[in-house]
Amino acid sequence: MSSRVSPDQATPAWHALDAEAAQRRLLTDGHGLSPHEVEARLERFGPNQMDEESSPHAWTVFAGQFRSPLIFILVAAFVVTMALGEYVDAGVIAAVLVLNAAIGFTQERKAESAVRSLMQLVVPRARVLRDGHDREIDSRELVPGDIVLLESGMRIPADLRLVSVNALRVDESLLTGESDSVTKHVESTDIATVLSDRSCMGYTGATVTAGRGAGVVVATGGATELGAIAGLMRNEAVSDTPLQLRMDRFAKVIGVAVAGAALLAFVSGVALGESIEEMFLVAVALAVSAVPEGLPVAVTITLAVGVRQMARRNAIVRRLAAVETLGSTTVIGSDKTGTLTENRMTVQELWTADRRFVLAGGAPEGAFLEGSEPAAVDADRAFHLTLLAGVLTNEADLHWSDGALVATGDATEIALLLSASTAGIEPADARAAYPVFAEIPFEPAQRYSACVRTRHDAHLVFVKGAPERLVEMCSDMLTDDGPVELDRGLVTAAADALAANGRRVLAFAYRPLPEPLAAPSDLVEPDGLVLLGLQGMIDPPRDGVGDAIAGCQDAGIRVVMITGDHVETARSIAVDLGIARPGDDAMTGDDMANIDDQELSERVGRSSVYARVSPEDKLRIVRALQANGEVVAVTGDGVNDAPALKAAQIGIAMGAEGTDVAREASEMVLSDDNFVSIVAAVEEGRITFDNIRKVTFFLVSTGAAEVFAIIVAVWLGWPLVLIPAQLLWLNLVTNGFQDIALAFEPAERGVLRRPPRPSGGGVLDRMLWERVVVAGLVMGTGMLIMFRWELEATGSLMDARTVALTTMVVYQVFQAGNARSETDSVLHRNPLSNPFLFVATVAALGVHVAALYLPFTQYVLRVEPIGPGAWVRIVVMATGILVAMEIHKLVRRPPEAKEYGRTR
Repeated sequence: MSSRVSPDQATPAWHALDAEAAQRRLLTDGHGLSPHEVEARLERFGPNQMDEESSPHAWTVFAGQFRSPLIFILVAAFVVTMALGEYVDAGVIAAVLVLNAAIGFTQERKAESAVRSLMQLVVPRARVLRDGHDREIDSRELVPGDIVLLESGMRIPADLRLVSVNALRVDESLLTGESDSVTKHVESTDIATVLSDRSCMGYTGATVTAGRGAGVVVATGGATELGAIAGLMRNEAVSDTPLQLRMDRFAKVIGVAVAGAALLAFVSGVALGESIEEMFLVAVALAVSAVPEGLPVAVTITLAVGVRQMARRNAIVRRLAAVETLGSTTVIGSDKTGTLTENRMTVQELWTADRRFVLAGGAPEGAFLEGSEPAAVDADRAFHLTLLAGVLTNEADLHWSDGALVATGDATEIALLLSASTAGIEPADARAAYPVFAEIPFEPAQRYSACVRTRHDAHLVFVKGAPERLVEMCSDMLTDDGPVELDRGLVTAAADALAANGRRVLAFAYRPLPEPLAAPSDLVEPDGLVLLGLQGMIDPPRDGVGDAIAGCQDAGIRVVMITGDHVETARSIAVDLGIARPGDDAMTGDDMANIDDQELSERVGRSSVYARVSPEDKLRIVRALQANGEVVAVTGDGVNDAPALKAAQIGIAMGAEGTDVAREASEMVLSDDNFVSIVAAVEEGRITFDNIRKVTFFLVSTGAAEVFAIIVAVWLGWPLVLIPAQLLWLNLVTNGFQDIALAFEPAERGVLRRPPRPSGGGVLDRMLWERVVVAGLVMGTGMLIMFRWELEATGSLMDARTVALTTMVVYQVFQAGNARSETDSVLHRNPLSNPFLFVATVAALGVHVAALYLPFTQYVLRVEPIGPGAWVRIVVMATGILVAMEIHKLVRRPPEAKEYGRTR
């Protein structure tokens, strides 16, 4: 074949072409491509791998650290100090800007690197025909036109137009969300056929669960259907996190407060007769004191601590600001298959005309019980034949390898093998005793599969399928007394009862053929069958998921299930896990198609189960919840989850079993693929935001004291209480030790028993703003008293400023202790429960004392040593903030704090 002619990979309707036409379009045949043609096509189409969202350049990530509104204020402070020629002050601010950016940059790159490592999973292999030879290659080397050979257990490595099949069944749940395998054939389908019904196609990421086949590659990499969903996800705008919104609002408040305070001081001073030049310097000093220079660094470190703590609890966060989002989440939309459940079908019950059996203890270690007694395995009973039929109409494989039980194939068929093995029927022995002669593979339209087996020169046909279908094919049913006339009502009622309990129900039947078939092609649809029994199975929830959901609900978080599975199965599992109550509303994709977005927004407030939904439906659900003011987190592992993961405020993907597309769409990856880890992540998110509030309260309250003291001093006609260098010393050095240490504050008791903070709320609520005012008045007044006392006693302005500065340093020591809890006394917090804060407090005092004696800092800060008497007065005055905060906590303690108990 000529490499000068290129195959058309862009043809959109491969499923509408017959197999031969597809091969002609791709310039290939049953012998496969030549090495030269493979090389040419690989050059044109590139490797068969999903296009990852490229990592931003290092400079882009670094520059992104300067986009915070608080950083804008800090940059403005830097510009002002430079313009005034205060180069020392400007240098300190510049150092803070660089440090903040460096911390944020380092943490984001480390988190991104961790996720990229997770995405570098083992590269799958592919079997192909090339030059007429069967070869195994790296799947990244596949090109359009390659002939790929499929067998049970394989993951399909590229989009294929099937050219041959032999009872081929494929699990496409990663694309469609449907956990049942689908049967494939080579006949083309209508051009308008939806993806889930294109039975002549095999799509990237799907798994072959039974049978064999071959297909010609029609699309690779980003051109696959998986790539199309990835493109849909990448086009979805990234939502701002609640923390980003709160910090934006907080920065605006700070900006207005800074401008207002500076203007007030300037106008007041000029009106009182001070010079414009002097008042301009006062206004600058006031602005410097009001801007919490240490807050960006402290917030970044607090988030970084949260990232590290989450990683220790199996949650890897890709963006710092997303750490807090889980703590504010009000709704978690979870996929069912593989997230809440194990994606492993398990037989729970077996029904025959006379008896009902329950599988206790799990398969294959457990046992079937009839009532409380072990079931007797009797070859003449319907019980035994029902299990045997499940083995003989089955392409899954079950065997022991190195002491471990290995299962391959369709999850439903594996469940049937395990249930038979539990009762002592070994699949390999049964199949050897009943060799296969002919088969009718399962088809959705016919809803059954059949297999003719040879036994003692006779042929027996075994059938499994939907109960309502097999009832039509049966004339009798097997009882303890032998075959009797079929009671259709009895069988239907039994099947309905199993389905109502969330079981997937399969019926089993058989019939000895009067004469052996001459050829496998002579097998036609069986009739006149004898119904043997029913098996009901369930996809079991992951261990601990029920408790995790209850924990979310205790935390005020609503959990909803969003799945592509059947509505009754989804509803039943949701009830079992506590997501929904019996009788609660459940919605399907068809229901959603018939309502507009406004009605959907009303329905999502009532519905906790969404079934048979497409990726677009999931996006609508997320947006409808967000339109109702919810902070939405979405979990999932499949490709079908990716668009919703991207649209939500935070997407939570599975790290080990999830797809690359889902992980790329997410803000957080669970390294253990366990929904249970979400509760731990919620706790860490709330701790993180609590600590951000504590840091913010600490810095703003001390800044408020400085602003109050400066303005009052202007009104009283006093000299400037603290110069800009001293204010920067307070805000960046002595404060800087303790505000960073508050990032490590342990959780307060009851953190998971309070409702999420409203997304519209600020970083500081009304109660904390009130406390800021009280603290600012107390500390500002105390600083003014100490300043005036020392000025009148010594007549030295430098000495008075040194005492005022030191008074504020000691106030900060006590205020850091007050900030450790919003509700409880500082006396109830063990000083050593946060060793970082203990060390930081001692360090802050030590550094300040050293600064009073070192010539360099004496020059920069305009300070001098102070005597023991002044130290005593300072400590006595500073204890007032402890008393004031204790009284405020007692008076304004929220009612829920009493319910949650004291902090640790």
